[in-house]
Amino acid sequence: MRKNKQDFSHLHPDQPIGIFDSGVGGLTVAKEINRMLPDENLIYFGDTKHLPYGDKSKEAIVGYVSRITRFLIEKNCKAIVIACNTATANALKEVQEITENKVPIIDVISPVAEKVAYEIHTNVGVIATKATVNTGIYRKSIRKHNKFIQVDELATPLLVPVIEEGFKNHPVTHSIIYNYLSHSKLKNIETLVLGCTHYPLLMDEIKQFYGNRVRVIDSPRIVASHLKNVLEQHHLLHSKNPAPEYHFYVSDLTKNFEKISKKIFGNGIRLELKVL
Repeated sequence: MRKNKQDFSHLHPDQPIGIFDSGVGGLTVAKEINRMLPDENLIYFGDTKHLPYGDKSKEAIVGYVSRITRFLIEKNCKAIVIACNTATANALKEVQEITENKVPIIDVISPVAEKVAYEIHTNVGVIATKATVNTGIYRKSIRKHNKFIQVDELATPLLVPVIEEGFKNHPVTHSIIYNYLSHSKLKNIETLVLGCTHYPLLMDEIKQFYGNRVRVIDSPRIVASHLKNVLEQHHLLHSKNPAPEYHFYVSDLTKNFEKISKKIFGNGIRLELKVL
């Protein structure tokens, strides 16, 4: 079936980019977007009231994501980045239906899966939330491009809560990482995909576990690069913006979100409470 060609000529470069996640994880993507596209205006929504998404039903996730998508459309976003693997795995179709293909939708799985499939020819491991692993989306997406790659997915549900609770570089977190990465499913991998946008916040600890034995994929950088290419393709890149604006919305104010967001974007940012 022939796909309808997307027409984004009604959009303007100075419109903001919308980014959303269940909590702080999507900030790893927002950080890379900001680094790669420093002239862009950004709107971030962290659904901290409902995190973690990883242990929620598909119906609940679709409900949360649908409301956030409508909010970002109301904010006149020229592109929407689903900076959450669980939301991508369970609600990408619904986001596309809500937006009616009138704005580019960037998810965090497709560009990573494609890059892994074409550039890596080894056994691949994926760690992600239960809701993501249950869909088998990484295995399907990678093997769609390269059926010869062995892909093993492991649910690692405790990682998001320890990150959201601010337990980075903590003995409890080290113990959880050790137990997960020692699992037999990951025994023979040579490449590891962090299938949750929270997990790059633990990149140092994960790399410390593996040393140089396993290549750990930097998903936020791949996603930001893909977004840049899409905006370039449709002439939507903002240039020469002397004062880009960043707006951060959360569905529940949490100290850890405030701490991490200010660490990444500076103390000048202000969190706005928005219950959808």
